[in-house]
Amino acid sequence: MPAKPQSFATTSAFEVLGPIMVGPSSSHTAGALRCAQVAASLLDGRIVRVTFTLWNSFAHTYKGHGTNRALVAGVLGLDTDDERIRDAFTLAEERGLAYEFVIGGDDASIHPNTVDIHLESETGSIADVRGESLGGGKMRISAINGVHVEISGLYTTLFVAHRDAPGALASLTGALAQAQMNIAFCRTYRTEAGGQAYSVFETDGAPQRDVLPIVRALDLVNYATFIELPGSVTALGPGISVPDLFDDAEQLLAACRELNMNIGGVMRVREERMVGAERAAANMRRVIEVMRDETTATLAQPQRSLGGFLNGEARRVDQNRALYAPSLLGCTLTEAAARAMAVLERSATMGVIVAAPTAGSAGVVPGCVLAVAPLLAQGRDEIDEIIAEALYCAAAVGLILSTTACVAGAEGGCQAEVGSAAAMAAAALVQMHGGTPEQALDAATITISNMLGLVCDPVGGLVEVPCQARNAQGVAAAFTGAQLALSGVRSLVPFDEMAAVMLQVGHALPTTLRETAKGGIATAPSALSACARCGMCS
Repeated sequence: MPAKPQSFATTSAFEVLGPIMVGPSSSHTAGALRCAQVAASLLDGRIVRVTFTLWNSFAHTYKGHGTNRALVAGVLGLDTDDERIRDAFTLAEERGLAYEFVIGGDDASIHPNTVDIHLESETGSIADVRGESLGGGKMRISAINGVHVEISGLYTTLFVAHRDAPGALASLTGALAQAQMNIAFCRTYRTEAGGQAYSVFETDGAPQRDVLPIVRALDLVNYATFIELPGSVTALGPGISVPDLFDDAEQLLAACRELNMNIGGVMRVREERMVGAERAAANMRRVIEVMRDETTATLAQPQRSLGGFLNGEARRVDQNRALYAPSLLGCTLTEAAARAMAVLERSATMGVIVAAPTAGSAGVVPGCVLAVAPLLAQGRDEIDEIIAEALYCAAAVGLILSTTACVAGAEGGCQAEVGSAAAMAAAALVQMHGGTPEQALDAATITISNMLGLVCDPVGGLVEVPCQARNAQGVAAAFTGAQLALSGVRSLVPFDEMAAVMLQVGHALPTTLRETAKGGIATAPSALSACARCGMCS
């Protein structure tokens, strides 16, 4: 295998095909929820009061994206796929949680999706936590009580607040050794010598609760708790890698040649070696189940979106297939576009979807794969196998993009969201038609190259317009890229270079065109007038 460093050796395929979540936004809904969820876990006792200070993109679109509901839901302990998120304010009132939202404004020195969370518990404890939503449902805690930290919640994490005293770390590691916990990573943060310090231990396996009394009994310890996100504990601990992994497209192609497999096959092997074949299969079954539902439910029964901009558009496209498909998109592409639009309609009602790789672009991959698979298979079992292998292929491409480029609209514009999803789908379509791994990556590269510069300008901050139509356009781009590559059209620029180009272009976009609703279509007079009538954000 190639000798390059494997920086994301333990990232699961289902962190790209996921999380399974309530819409409408993976960064502004799921990621925000997880920031609040982790922040709340840092205090003992029930949280009775919380203040959220919103910065940058969060400050401009928090109502339209449901960020406000998600943050409250996270403090209440709800998970990303809990449909009660939409009723978070009512739940908070029932549970005696007082909450407030403060607009911090714009600050280019901090992450585009940043929230400061001030919490007070019934015991009188307080905490100030800064959370950052990184896209695709991922998040990072970057400060606690003014001290810089880095906590992702991806692994079982023991958080300890303590005095900075000689022998402090030795006492803590000794306590963990006594409890037979295996430490993979340990980091200590402090403001000054002899002051307050925080130690973060990432450990193997599930939390071992019996270690908490031992750690809390130490004289120097003020507080200790486990930080965990549902579904985050893998069979591997942090820092452990497995054979046949890859960091980029060059390594991925090398792995395909060495194992004599297509991209989906390599990604499946990689996942099974990380979490085991049984768990990998169960995760994939769940993803396919949700994708089938999300791509068909609103075709059968349209729902009015939260902002009122979507209500039956997907079904109209599907119902007019016989009339327009023969001379325009064709039957398969029309079905794929309708399915993709259906996902965005479901997401915009705060229904359950699979972020792939984000909620704003969630329709492209399932729309393409689920429309094409029945045409290439004999029987339901074979369809499911084709779908699974195609989704693994899409996940491999998405993994590279999410790690070496970006998939968040607030960081890279819509090219990072729908562009990435279209590239993932294009590669999957090539594989489904028997193309080579090289052709699959050529399709992904061609697709990205023709979506460079696509801005993120949601009307009213809602993931509705132009997001739904852009998912349909992403489907068309994926189909085009796949057919070009299968026909022998090559990309002059290799995939890894194109990913770097996409990142550069995304960073060059002004903040007004990166999910703030302050530019592009969002500021057109008709859009502003529609927002005034909507009332969603008032």
